[in-house]
Amino acid sequence: MDDLSARVLELVATIPPGRVLSYGDVAARVGAPTPREVGEVLQHQGHDVPWWRVLRVDGTCAPHLRDRQLALLAAEGAPLSPTGDAVDMPLARWAEGGPAPGDGHQLSLFG
Repeated sequence: MDDLSARVLELVATIPPGRVLSYGDVAARVGAPTPREVGEVLQHQGHDVPWWRVLRVDGTCAPHLRDRQLALLAAEGAPLSPTGDAVDMPLARWAEGGPAPGDGHQLSLFG
């Protein structure tokens, strides 16, 4: 495993349940050249980390992952959009070191 892959997997493993980051967020935090490279790492090596907590910047999922990913996120209490077809990124995005679900910070299901 190369250093970039290790950094991506390490960061994704720390995202708390009910919180998310975009591929771009992960790329910026680990120094990946592009968000696409984060997606490649997760696609090929992300089976042991909570890959479903990383999604597109607008809160949507890749079409082939959508149903499974949204179900996993909803089960963790991630706030979804009113239509339920995306995550509410302003509410769900994880600010490292910020409050996580269950620590007294309430997340709204519908913003």
